[in-house]
Amino acid sequence: MTYRVCFVCTGNICRSPMAESVFRARVADAGLESVVEVDSAGTGGWHEGEDADPRTLSVLGEHGYVLAHAARVFEPSWFARRDLVIALDTGHLKALRRLAPSPRDAAKVRLLRSYDPGAGDDLDVPDPYYGGRDGFEECLEMVERAGAGLLAAVREELEGRTT
Repeated sequence: MTYRVCFVCTGNICRSPMAESVFRARVADAGLESVVEVDSAGTGGWHEGEDADPRTLSVLGEHGYVLAHAARVFEPSWFARRDLVIALDTGHLKALRRLAPSPRDAAKVRLLRSYDPGAGDDLDVPDPYYGGRDGFEECLEMVERAGAGLLAAVREELEGRTT
């Protein structure tokens, strides 16, 4: 049975596609690409159909990540087909939980940095869109740090399904 993870930010052109690309690489490195599907979306449709922000693509490329992308909006009906919905900041977390059709679906929504034991109290990944390239580098570092913990959590869920 496939385990499905969706990363969600505001417009689906910076943080969530970056997280999608990084986590997809982690999943492939772990040999789990046949059982884990990774995608991303936004809470709003301002950039629907567009590629990721050029700065996102540049930073990802320089760090060896690949991304084929078209921005889209997260729909409430998607909860039925996702096991985990990863919000990039607390605003997205609240918006997604409001969209959730049931308490069970709302429980699927988690903050990405909650999987980083070194994150401290601030679990938001700041939006790099209005800043310079350094914000995109910082975003990538945060996403990478949370990736190992997220992968461990997904592995645990997968193991629980087979026992």
